[in-house]
Amino acid sequence: MGVKCSLHQNLYEKAEVLQKVVGAGFGSMVSLFCLFFYVLSGFICSSKLVPVSQYVGTVLVCLLGVACLRGEAAYFEWLAYNEELHSFIFRYYCISIYTKKLKCYDFDFSCWPSDFSWTEVSNPKLSKAGVSLLKPEPRLRGAADNILNSVRTLPCHIISFLIVHSFGRRMLYPGSVRLLQKAMKSLLDQGRNKLVEEFDGQRNKLVACDGNEIDTMFVDRRRDRGENGQTLVICCEGNAGFYEIGCMNTPLEGGYSVLGWNHPGFVGSTGIPFPQNEANAMDVVIQFAVHKLGFQLSDIVIYAWSIGGFTASWAVMSYPEIQSLVLDASFDDLLPLALKVMPSNWRPLVQYTVRHYINLNNAEQLLKYQGPVLLIRRTRDEIITTADTEDIMSNRGNDLLLKLLQFRYPKIMTDEGIRVVRQWLAASNHIEEMSVYSGYEVDDDWCSSVLQSYQADRDVLFPWSVGEDMTLEGRRQLALFLARKYMRNFESTHCTPLPASEFHSPWRL
Repeated sequence: MGVKCSLHQNLYEKAEVLQKVVGAGFGSMVSLFCLFFYVLSGFICSSKLVPVSQYVGTVLVCLLGVACLRGEAAYFEWLAYNEELHSFIFRYYCISIYTKKLKCYDFDFSCWPSDFSWTEVSNPKLSKAGVSLLKPEPRLRGAADNILNSVRTLPCHIISFLIVHSFGRRMLYPGSVRLLQKAMKSLLDQGRNKLVEEFDGQRNKLVACDGNEIDTMFVDRRRDRGENGQTLVICCEGNAGFYEIGCMNTPLEGGYSVLGWNHPGFVGSTGIPFPQNEANAMDVVIQFAVHKLGFQLSDIVIYAWSIGGFTASWAVMSYPEIQSLVLDASFDDLLPLALKVMPSNWRPLVQYTVRHYINLNNAEQLLKYQGPVLLIRRTRDEIITTADTEDIMSNRGNDLLLKLLQFRYPKIMTDEGIRVVRQWLAASNHIEEMSVYSGYEVDDDWCSSVLQSYQADRDVLFPWSVGEDMTLEGRRQLALFLARKYMRNFESTHCTPLPASEFHSPWRL
């Protein structure tokens, strides 16, 4: 590009010199010639007056000749510049065409140049240290106590560091294990080829603020006639999920525009899937969707499965303008699930390790979001339960729902409200669920009118004080009504793909 700029500058300078020579030299020669001719012919003398119009016409003819010569010089300059411009446009067009064609083939993604980087966006949230995360609140201690506590916890800190960087993160994110990726290579290649060939998917490489390269796949449905195509669904996969074969297919079948991405360390993405790196990756994906793909935040829905709830809840916490959030088979906090799989005598070490290195605090982040939320609970989930069997009441999705409702509607979710919601959560199928719902004679129209009236009168952010001066029966009805609106049951196990018919927009007043 620098060669082309310098060449254009040289051409311009040469044309300018030519223009000066033609304009000044030839113009002066023509003027002198005309003056000499008129003197010899006797037009200019003291004894003979020539009409003024002849002099004016002569001057105009001279000026016209000079203008033609100057125009010829400018034409030569335009030709020289236009030749270089045509050459540049032709070469750029060829590169663009071949780039698009190359993306239709499978190749070593590490050799592909980046399509978008966080450096292209002037956003104060981005820095070399990474985006902001919620940190555990430190305990208030004196200076001496802090020093003694640091010395006392140093062995625990070292052991935690070794655990996390050896087998801990691989247990948490098995999809980052190279052996598993090699075993699934053919399956992943087939899934990626399907997205490109059948859905015209576009594979892009994004560079996060920590330097990690994020492998993404975008399917654009905005040109389709359906309304769903104008909405972009950003998918966050599970700990062994990849966009090639993961939850991305659910919104695709629903006709949405979809953007999938792989965790750091998964297939085409580089890095290690620690919480900070995960949030950095999520951030550059959102920036790419807004600044490169042209979507507004209000047109984006975040859809997450399982452990993807961490990056999804971080996204809506950090970008509250996002339209809505759908969490499928997700949990409130990683610690109870970690304690389930680790030896009981390791409890203090597990607590320290989770809180300081892999603190996936989904519920805490979710409470910072004011928009619509839908939770999908798998009734036979065997992964995010804390009991050895498929006990539906030990599903951590229940705790996520209760924490969300208690924060948003504290006057409704009193002890009695929590009790009736737990009774509803204990239903393992649709028939039992409706039995509990009808047993309390919940009037959906009345509940909607109460909430709409409160919102119209105050239009305040959560938490709401609705239900403060209400009877016990009214609060029970509202508690069950809200629980049913915020959560849907899907009768399946944890890893069963969610059908498109079960993917709904979250409820809103």
